[in-house]
Amino acid sequence: MNEGVYTRDTSKTQKRIEPGQTPKKKTHAGKLKKEASRAEYARKKLRVGKADITLTKEEKEELKKLRKQGRKKIYADAAVTRSVHSEVRSKNEDNNAGVDAVNAGAEAAEDIGYGVRSRLTDSKTEKEYLSKLQEKSTKTENGYSKKIHNRTGKEEVKRSSKEVQKNLMRKEIQRHAHEVQAKESANAFGSIAKRFTDKAEDIAGRLAEMIKEFAENHPLGLLIAVLILIVILVLSGTLSSCSMMAGGSNDLVVGTSYTADEADIVAAEADYQELEADLQEQIDNIETDYPDYDEYNYDLTEIGHDPFELAALLTVLYEDYTEAEVQTMLQTIFEYQYNLEIEEVVETREREVERSGIRWVEDDDYEDGGYWEPYTYTETEEYEYYILNVTLTNEGIQAAIDALDLTVDQIKRYEVIVELKGNKPDVFGDAPYLNPGTPNPYDDYDVPGEYLTDAQFARMLAEAERYLGYPYVWGGSNPSTSFDCSGYVSWVINNCGNGWNYGRLTANGWKNVTARVRESDVKPGDLIFFQGTYNTVGASHVGIVVDPINKIMIHCGSPIKYASYDTRYWRAHFYCYGRIR
Repeated sequence: MNEGVYTRDTSKTQKRIEPGQTPKKKTHAGKLKKEASRAEYARKKLRVGKADITLTKEEKEELKKLRKQGRKKIYADAAVTRSVHSEVRSKNEDNNAGVDAVNAGAEAAEDIGYGVRSRLTDSKTEKEYLSKLQEKSTKTENGYSKKIHNRTGKEEVKRSSKEVQKNLMRKEIQRHAHEVQAKESANAFGSIAKRFTDKAEDIAGRLAEMIKEFAENHPLGLLIAVLILIVILVLSGTLSSCSMMAGGSNDLVVGTSYTADEADIVAAEADYQELEADLQEQIDNIETDYPDYDEYNYDLTEIGHDPFELAALLTVLYEDYTEAEVQTMLQTIFEYQYNLEIEEVVETREREVERSGIRWVEDDDYEDGGYWEPYTYTETEEYEYYILNVTLTNEGIQAAIDALDLTVDQIKRYEVIVELKGNKPDVFGDAPYLNPGTPNPYDDYDVPGEYLTDAQFARMLAEAERYLGYPYVWGGSNPSTSFDCSGYVSWVINNCGNGWNYGRLTANGWKNVTARVRESDVKPGDLIFFQGTYNTVGASHVGIVVDPINKIMIHCGSPIKYASYDTRYWRAHFYCYGRIR
């Protein structure tokens, strides 16, 4: 059963309102004298055929709330604007006037709202500009009246006309301020330029008159003055060029030199050699630190570096460095240059072993018909064979250069400093592989023919001569990278066709695997060892003897070459001879 809702009106007639219908209210605006009712009645009469856009109480509250939020946003934007203007002003002193005008205009727009209080000038042009701006803002306000609309179920309100007006005014003021500033700057520059030009023309005119008068009265004096002026110009130009050349020459010398004190250069080199000595000691103690292995295999590069390269790298990284400040970098370079790998390998192998036991032997001569006897026998068994492989690679200082990501300019400067040895070629002593380019009296040396009758030596020499002229490269061990001293000897011995295969050994490693030979018994193909050519334990350099009578060797100096080992330097560092077994 449907139930209606009954309402009472002033006519005392009850009307039935069906469910879902809204009771229609009767207005009394025409009879009441209240201001609000009368205003509402008048609006309805005047806006015939148009929708009523009067805001309800709830809409007014909502709009008030949104406007309040909008003001907070405007204040936040204004704060950011001031911050940006402040930063621009601090970074561009030449445009302070324009920036101040912009800040002043923005603050005026924020403080006044609809009205504008100009802080620029009081000129007629400025007043006309503000009048047009006010007119434009008014049109904008009328054209963009306040509207309320729904979007995705939530009410949003467009920015109020007051905010639109303020933003437009701010932009107009900024644009106008920049135009005023640019115009003033141009006028000022033009005025200065005009005054300068006028002054120059005036001086030039007076000078011309003076010269003309002097020439008429003193023609010879004018000629002398001209000659003197020419001499002065030539001398000043020459002195200026010499000064520039001297300055450029000084810059060139500094740019190609070690800039640190010599004491710090040598001290840093000694610290790096100490790191290398610790590495050598670690290798020398391998069998003590890793005992009970069935086999130790060594594949070791020479421990050493080019000190000129190290000093050049430190120079481009630190310039005028001290020993203390490069300690961490020395360790970093060292770790890039050297890589020591210690690997354990376990192999399953077979071997013949002898066993013993007791067996019964039948023999009727014995009461029991036989007897037990001990016996031995062999059998094959599997077992684990423990190998320790020790590999040391030396990538040279170049490995650190590649890893440290130097700039192109740093790399170019590094290469020049190395080439010129930092203009201090004697700072690290006189080791032959540190000073390439010195004349070699044995460039045309020929090994005596009688020595080549030994086929084993002939094959060895043929392989060694293939690499004459190759540069000394720390850690180098093959033709593609070039060689250091022990890398060169290792390559020749292992690849000459004599059936030798010793792997890559250091100078001290070759000393340990060769038999000692007395000087009187040395023959071509024996090895000669030196010590103390750089800071390392045991043999530090190795060469191949090719002429024991004239004391000539072939070795990787700088570059690979024939050399006499009967010189003051090599005699001072001689260690021993060794013969390949």
